[in-house]
Amino acid sequence: MAFNEEQIRRYARHIILPEVGAKGQEKLANARVLVVGAGGLGSPSLLYLTAAGVGTIGVIDDDVVDLSNLQRQVVHPTSRIGVPKVESAALTLAEVNPNVRVIRHHARLDAENALMLFKDYDLIADGSDNFPTRFLVNDACYFAQKPLVTAAILRFDGQLATFRAYEEGNHPCYRCIFREPPPPGSVPNCAEGGVFGAVAGVMGTIQATEVVKELLGIGQSLDGHMLIYDGLEGSFRKIAITRDRACPLCGENPTIHGIEASSEAACAG
Repeated sequence: MAFNEEQIRRYARHIILPEVGAKGQEKLANARVLVVGAGGLGSPSLLYLTAAGVGTIGVIDDDVVDLSNLQRQVVHPTSRIGVPKVESAALTLAEVNPNVRVIRHHARLDAENALMLFKDYDLIADGSDNFPTRFLVNDACYFAQKPLVTAAILRFDGQLATFRAYEEGNHPCYRCIFREPPPPGSVPNCAEGGVFGAVAGVMGTIQATEVVKELLGIGQSLDGHMLIYDGLEGSFRKIAITRDRACPLCGENPTIHGIEASSEAACAG
């Protein structure tokens, strides 16, 4: 792929990095990433993936922009309240980088469409805000054999991990840590527990970093680890995760053999 003068100038700070270079930038231009949720996590992730020059970015969300979103969902301006989030995000991303193709999926992610959607992308970035969706994305990525970079936030805290459980060896999945969604109402969501807006920016930006690393095959992957951020302490810690041989999805005797309809949920953020 030959970059034109505008693209060379746009990506110059990437191209001069030995770990990226022109070949790496070409990889990004040819990559296809699906971002689940155009909310607090999806907003910064989408912005930085677009700025980085990821060639095709899909975004799935069935919600519309609400005034209460704007404290953290920085891809949406006030003027787009009431507009579908995927449309609002696409308009902003076009201004950030017109070289990037944005595919809008104004739909609810569910057991019926997850595998069909995932097959068209190289990697899935999950920025959803509820447990059923996270489990659905995890299971769909396992069966579709797609790498998953997932992030979660609540109050002042954040978590992030990369999963490639479909590969041989010690590659855990989300269910190796959390077996199944907690009972409804047992864990507050962002609307109930609150979220410090800038924490979404921290975790969404790190998520974009890990996505680009995975696409380029550089650095140390978070596969097999979870990064935990405490915003009040200003601290990070990384813990190791191993594949659970009793995991119902990726273990030695799996009991989950397909996407379960009970995992369906909205993918807002």
